[in-house]
Amino acid sequence: MSTFIDLSVAIESGLPSDPPTMIPKVTYVDHALGAESMKPFFPGLDASDLPGGLGWAVEFLEVSTHAGTHMDAPWHYSPLQDRGTPSLTIDQFPLAWGVGNGVKLDFSDCPDGHNISVDDIRARLDRIGHTLRKGDIFLAQSGAAPFWGSPEYLTRGCGFGRLATLWILDQGVHVVGTDAWSWDRPLPFQAREFAETGNASLIWEGHFAGIEKGYFQIEKLTNLHLLPATGFRFYCFPVKISKASAGWIRAVAELP
Repeated sequence: MSTFIDLSVAIESGLPSDPPTMIPKVTYVDHALGAESMKPFFPGLDASDLPGGLGWAVEFLEVSTHAGTHMDAPWHYSPLQDRGTPSLTIDQFPLAWGVGNGVKLDFSDCPDGHNISVDDIRARLDRIGHTLRKGDIFLAQSGAAPFWGSPEYLTRGCGFGRLATLWILDQGVHVVGTDAWSWDRPLPFQAREFAETGNASLIWEGHFAGIEKGYFQIEKLTNLHLLPATGFRFYCFPVKISKASAGWIRAVAELP
């Protein structure tokens, strides 16, 4: 009998899980207000005609496609992927890539802002005795997860640069994920180094790797600490939003 572990955070109104302009807003219509909103659909209806005087409950969301646990499509990184092919949008996600053998590596011992290297990845793969295979779904425990729900979350954890991202993709991986706000290391660390060096290649380098090799990327996962390094199936189907750069997912791990 399998055990299923929920790896998605909830979309919560007002939670400081994003920069201020991207924080979700949820308006709740309770059952009493729902009774009023049903009247235009049923002329002559009085609330007393409904069970307990109550109607339907509904929610209205003002939310980015990058809120909550979501999947970025190559279109998020650039209009072109694979050095010239039009980038896939989230509604074009190949469904076969939404299920795969999960591989979770723990980088939470790295300092905040650490740019994960190929050697970092290889060392942890050697530690668990695993070689990445085509179709594996690569998940990273970044160290940011304990700060979920606070403004600190945006500046915590480590992330992946261009070389590390391309190395993972070269092993046949199409989907990666992190429990941090971004696949890249937190933006302030990138901004500081850019200010010091003037080297623009440091900016969003893990994402921009998708220009060279298209891939799908999951952000804001949770409960990765509950997973073994290998031996589980991972499911991640995005909501189908036409021509969008991302879509929300209910990420789930299945342990035998």
